[in-house]
Amino acid sequence: MFPVNRIDSPLPESDALTLPAPFLRWFAEKGWRPRAHQLELLSRAEAGESTLLIAPTGAGKTLAGFLPSLVDLTRRGEIPPGSPFIGIHTLYISPLKALAVDIERNLMKPVAEMGLPVRIENRTGDTPQGKRQRQRLNPPDILLTTPEQLALLIANGEADRFFKDLRYVVLDELHSLVTSKRGHLLSLGLARLRRLAPDLQTIGLSATVAEPMELQRWLVAQSEQRENHAGLIIVSGGAKPEISILRTDEHVPWAGHSARYAIADVYAAIKDHGTTLLFVNTRSQAEMLFQELWTINDDNLPIALHHGSLDVAQRRKVEAAMSENRLRAVVATSTLDLGIDWGDVDLVVHVGAPKGASRLAQRIGRANHRMDEPSRAILVPANRFEVMECQAALDANYIGAQDTPPLGRGALDVLAQHVLGAACAKPFDAVDLHREITSAAPYADLSWETFERIVDFVATGGYALRTYERYARIRKTKDGLWRVSNPMVAQQYRLNVGTIVESPMLNVRMVKRNARGSLGRGGMTLGKVEEYFLEMLSPGDTFLFSGKVVRFEGIRENECLVSQAFSFDPKVPTYAGGKFPLSTYLAAQVRKMLADPTRRASLPDQVRDWLTLQKDVSMLPREDELLIETFPRGSRHYMVIYAFEGRLAHQTLGMLLTRRLDRAGLKPLGFVATDYSLAVWGLDDLSSAFRARRPSLAQLFDEDMLGDDLEAWLNESFLLKRTFRNCAVIAGLIDQRHPGKEKTGRQITVSADLIYDVLRAHEPDHILLEATRSDAATGLLDIGRLGSMLNRIKGHITHRRLDHISPLAIPVMLEIGKEVIHGEAHDFLLTVAADDLMNEAMGAGHDG
Repeated sequence: MFPVNRIDSPLPESDALTLPAPFLRWFAEKGWRPRAHQLELLSRAEAGESTLLIAPTGAGKTLAGFLPSLVDLTRRGEIPPGSPFIGIHTLYISPLKALAVDIERNLMKPVAEMGLPVRIENRTGDTPQGKRQRQRLNPPDILLTTPEQLALLIANGEADRFFKDLRYVVLDELHSLVTSKRGHLLSLGLARLRRLAPDLQTIGLSATVAEPMELQRWLVAQSEQRENHAGLIIVSGGAKPEISILRTDEHVPWAGHSARYAIADVYAAIKDHGTTLLFVNTRSQAEMLFQELWTINDDNLPIALHHGSLDVAQRRKVEAAMSENRLRAVVATSTLDLGIDWGDVDLVVHVGAPKGASRLAQRIGRANHRMDEPSRAILVPANRFEVMECQAALDANYIGAQDTPPLGRGALDVLAQHVLGAACAKPFDAVDLHREITSAAPYADLSWETFERIVDFVATGGYALRTYERYARIRKTKDGLWRVSNPMVAQQYRLNVGTIVESPMLNVRMVKRNARGSLGRGGMTLGKVEEYFLEMLSPGDTFLFSGKVVRFEGIRENECLVSQAFSFDPKVPTYAGGKFPLSTYLAAQVRKMLADPTRRASLPDQVRDWLTLQKDVSMLPREDELLIETFPRGSRHYMVIYAFEGRLAHQTLGMLLTRRLDRAGLKPLGFVATDYSLAVWGLDDLSSAFRARRPSLAQLFDEDMLGDDLEAWLNESFLLKRTFRNCAVIAGLIDQRHPGKEKTGRQITVSADLIYDVLRAHEPDHILLEATRSDAATGLLDIGRLGSMLNRIKGHITHRRLDHISPLAIPVMLEIGKEVIHGEAHDFLLTVAADDLMNEAMGAGHDG
């Protein structure tokens, strides 16, 4: 149900006139009142204004967003049989398929109770093809869908007819949609909808926003003459959440991400509450946590697992059980952290650091969907640095700090996909399409020259590829319009639309052996696992998946076959790209905590004692200071850099530093990066080199490393090839799917590498190479953040030359040469290694 206020005072006469009789009757029967912001949004919508509503969890955002549609459809009444075709009235866009399903369930109840003449349906990637075809012929009044499905709908030749009566587009959890390539694709789809339905109004809904004006601009058409923006309604108030960091007598690990030490405490919290949502950051962590809880579940509590690689049928079963309050706990990834109201959740447990203040606020909001009662959450750090990160996130939540990333410019590979989609719908005029595209906020600054290069790419593949017929996807007609080259192009577009490029996945199917020992056919599909993980397995190996221990039997016809198994030490599937980056805001707060004794006072004894020992042995860096420690260990010399800028920025820094050290003759052997620090090692004494200023630390960390050094490294590395692969798939240069079959990951990679080498050699200024470099700079490399760090530390670099490892260096040193070991053995070995390192650190001294 949508939460609404209980207000004892009578509804003002002006408010009563706003709502049709069925609504007034429904509110009265429930003993509820519409909230002021719900009525204000309705008033603005009826005045023709697009609006952004920012409100805390439990404030009734979703009902507010749909109220204009429901009121308008009620006034319209039922459509008599035999009436002319009427397209959809309202389009609801959700970032998650599960959220669209949940909204349908929650919206249908009040619509049915009021007896409104409104038909509501959802359309996601899980919707059967027959239902999708029927929706195009007989559209519902309100269609709940995702950005990818919108791209498919507007690329259809019937799009004009389907959307001609569109009145409202409701965009839920807007902050999570707009900052990614999915948001870029959606902004282009919205620009097309405005052309198809000029009177269209947008309603944006969000709970966590750092810069509201960016979203207000995104919601409406931009023009060359001036910057336009939607209206804004902000709902203040709401009970502050009650957040705590797990206090435990158990030893908090120095490193690792399993949080296995806290399982007993987490299970006790589940037993003490009605329904608990347990969030983790990766699918691997979800599988591990679920298995650990199941192992100690002596009370046979109903506990479920939910993540994006599980089979859709299993996910829907979990969602249904959650909504009916039949589960005591669900272990989930980001698949459940947006807007979904799953029954009476009264506790959120976040296992591992949240990596962002806004992400934590979003996830905590899943508990207790009542605005005037506090949500309750427990943060469970997986290691000691994460204790500080959790404390920083907790502090940020209490002061309402947000760290949602800025919108950024629209991606060029997404633009290429959209241009092809436009041609799939009907022939287009380039000037008209450019005008339409630049009305979308992310592409408002798109030059005509860049747009022409994109059109040429879609038409020919670019100069180096134009001799190959398969890259000629659109052609110019005699009347100057661009159309698709042949129907197969449109078919391929529809099979491959979207911006989510996952690592190659294989279905996991449970099979049994027959009496002769042969594997049977058929069997239940459990979900999907990444191809590269399976390449590391041998038949007979066991691993965790879908909450079960399974035995790997082999691969048959692009399916991973498994059987039921029992093992004390199964492997855990790893998923590429599953980790969130540490937000700039939280990184800065951790630096402040290290520098401020009063802020450290709130930390648990174990962590506070660790930091005190670090101060005695070496030092704790000031907020604007870069601490660098060097020390020998065994036959190697180490340099540990405490930058606190996140793993991506640290990895790039490590790559560039090792190049510079090598050029200085210091022969670095390798580096390892975490979210908090970076360790580089070699055979030569780095301390002596720095003291002799060969090179000086100022020279080593000069900003010019982001110039020629970066360019040279990029030209040699495979990183750009990996990034190009994704850009090529999104831009439609390489298709993942063909009718009746799907390319393997290896086939896609080989194709992408060949094209990349051709373009690098013959057309280095190709538009897709430009898109690739832009992606790498903002994504895998985090160059902007690294540049900010290098600028911040100018004149603030402190070198500590130590005889032994320092306490602060222990976590990153544990990452060096770490073997892939699973289960309790991994934790045991980490503990033994950490104890050895701490014994060394206790005897450490330094000279500055």
